Amino acid sequence: MPAKEKKSPKTIDEYIQTFPLEVQSVLQEVRKSIREVAPNASEAIRYAIPTFIQNGNLVHFAAFRNHIGFYALPSGNAKFQKELANYKMGKGSIQFPFDEPIPFALIQKIVKFRIKETSLKEKKKGTKKVKRRNNR
Repeated sequence: MPAKEKKSPKTIDEYIQTFPLEVQSVLQEVRKSIREVAPNASEAIRYAIPTFIQNGNLVHFAAFRNHIGFYALPSGNAKFQKELANYKMGKGSIQFPFDEPIPFALIQKIVKFRIKETSLKEKKKGTKKVKRRNNR
């Protein structure tokens, strides 16, 4: 008999349901804290992980064996370097260990920063298009 193919989650709900209950509750809290400050963002699965989208990718998050991975892109990490000093970071990634309290207020600050950042990028794109049309 052939091995069962692992079905990739299509929604954040499906993604969360693939984890043990204690991890599911943490993922739901991360999602809720993002949603509170980004009510207009849409949800999707991108790069096989939960993603909030508003004027492009806003933030991503994922569960791993020992931590929650939070991805605010390099700019999010740079802006909050002091607050993130106690966490393991990579280029654009932050690890929040399960054996420590998840800093939901900090996650919300980072998301608010990313909303402003993506909004500014979108405005710049719009002015470039107007300039190009006016130069024709």
